[in-house]
Amino acid sequence: MNSNSNNTISESSPAKINLLGYDLAHMKAFFSEMGEKPFRAVQVLKWIHQFGVDDFAQMSNVSQALRKKLADIAEIKAPEIIMEQKAGDGTIKWLMRLDGGNSIETVFIPEDNRGTLCVSSQVGCALDCGFCSTAKQGFNRNLSSAEIIAQLWVANRTLNQFASRDEDDLAVEKKSALSGVQDSKRRVITNVVLMGMGEPLLNFDNVVEAIHLMLEDHAYGLSKRRVTISTAGVVPALKRLREECDVSLAISLHAPNDKIRDQIVPLNKKYPIKELLDACQYYFKGDTKKKQFTIEYVMLAGINDSETNARELAALLKKLPCKINLIPFNPFPDSEFACSKIQTINRFKDILYKAGYVAVVRKTRGEDIDAACGQLAGKVIDKSRRVI
Repeated sequence: MNSNSNNTISESSPAKINLLGYDLAHMKAFFSEMGEKPFRAVQVLKWIHQFGVDDFAQMSNVSQALRKKLADIAEIKAPEIIMEQKAGDGTIKWLMRLDGGNSIETVFIPEDNRGTLCVSSQVGCALDCGFCSTAKQGFNRNLSSAEIIAQLWVANRTLNQFASRDEDDLAVEKKSALSGVQDSKRRVITNVVLMGMGEPLLNFDNVVEAIHLMLEDHAYGLSKRRVTISTAGVVPALKRLREECDVSLAISLHAPNDKIRDQIVPLNKKYPIKELLDACQYYFKGDTKKKQFTIEYVMLAGINDSETNARELAALLKKLPCKINLIPFNPFPDSEFACSKIQTINRFKDILYKAGYVAVVRKTRGEDIDAACGQLAGKVIDKSRRVI
């Protein structure tokens, strides 16, 4: 089987294959190499991702011989939660330990009508955006597809969203594992955003494989509209994404012109705004189902928050089907920026609204546990590699 994904999370058992990050295509290839029928891939996929099973012995509709064989050559291994913090607004942040002394952060944000999981794609970030504390921690490595999907798997398990493992329920689970998908009415996590640590499109293959699992009916069965990739604008990967993974987009724009964006988003020097917005238009070309995408715009006092900047932004986005999230800047130690005043943010929003845009001020969530936008720092070792 030829896979671009490194699915090993732990160095403790390097000879075993971690099946946690295998999407349906890779799982079928895995069982085919074992001489097994393709339906075994569906069975195991359901046990892992719909019922949270990490022990092959519990897969009651898989033959005992195959369960033993799987235990010998494979594993289902997720990172360990080493810290959980709960904010006053209900937001939960988990710190998860990876190999090599690294860790990542995952955040769950509950709301009245949805629950959003903010997932990391890299250990640290290589883009060095000046307003983001995660970027200031430096970059260590990409996450494997297993490490990405494990964040959803662990969160579901921690929030008790997998089916009960009581002995009396095994018969029901066996029937469900053969034919059913997750009951969406029970689901607490309704949306996933790749908006945590890292730039998702710089870890393209592993991110796409993990998203395939999020969308897979035999795994999590999330709607394409409920999975969002947030990108600062890696243009070649954004164009490739259209062909391989149809999900929602959030563009971290943060400026109405190249002069300002060069200052706060260094990637803009390589892929300026026009190239980025052209790539966005290409992504949505000919697809009437994709009504709009989201523009993320962090409000920085005296940098990008003037009334002139608001009018520039309105003109810049004129031909694009988008909504605009205005994000109050979250200060962090040694930051050179300050958050715009609320009156300034509201004036900015009103100008966009009068220009015909849906513009909202994002409510800050989890700030008291450093879980808000730009505050995901984690624990990073190598701070030397930057991608500009």
